[in-house]
Amino acid sequence: MAIISNGTTIADAGAFSASLGAMTLIKTLTASDSANLSFVHGSSSVVFDSTYPIYMFKLINIHPASDNVQLMHNGSIDAGSNYNVAATTTTFEGESAEGGGNGTLNYITGHDHAQGTGGKKLTYNCGNDNDQSLSGELMMFNPSSSTFVKHFLAKVSNSHNGNYEKNTYTAGYYNTTSDIDAFKFFYSSGNIGSGTIKLYGIKDS
Repeated sequence: MAIISNGTTIADAGAFSASLGAMTLIKTLTASDSANLSFVHGSSSVVFDSTYPIYMFKLINIHPASDNVQLMHNGSIDAGSNYNVAATTTTFEGESAEGGGNGTLNYITGHDHAQGTGGKKLTYNCGNDNDQSLSGELMMFNPSSSTFVKHFLAKVSNSHNGNYEKNTYTAGYYNTTSDIDAFKFFYSSGNIGSGTIKLYGIKDS
């Protein structure tokens, strides 16, 4: 069924349904003062292998237990025994003050990783006022490829602890041809107080 205005198709319900059907919810994790939220292939019904060429993590109202902290991620090639895969990343952001003004668009050199094995930043200066949180998504491409490095793209809307809105975009690759079979999210300090992360698999189009 199509929705038509003035003879022009503006939405096709069949195509829309097919598009939605390409995404499969794999796992939902909800934080409750948690050190991290980790997705490990083969554990607790998590699928993170060649079943899907693209995986998407949806971050929903992630609230830190501590103030002024960075949300980070890292991958594992040994089912979560170690999260230390080297990666190269790049980041830019837009921000605006809650009271208006001070709008900027910046390339954030301090977020760059040049084959760093520690946590990779998704955003920073996360506030933990009762009404502050962050939401966003991260896409990982072919995590089980034995030929290519593992590219990812992320975008996050964050309530800065200084009452700013930060819209942060990050891209990069995990520099390994081994399977990335586990993935975790965590703060640079303190726990994830609350929030939900959903993992989806996206089929070939």
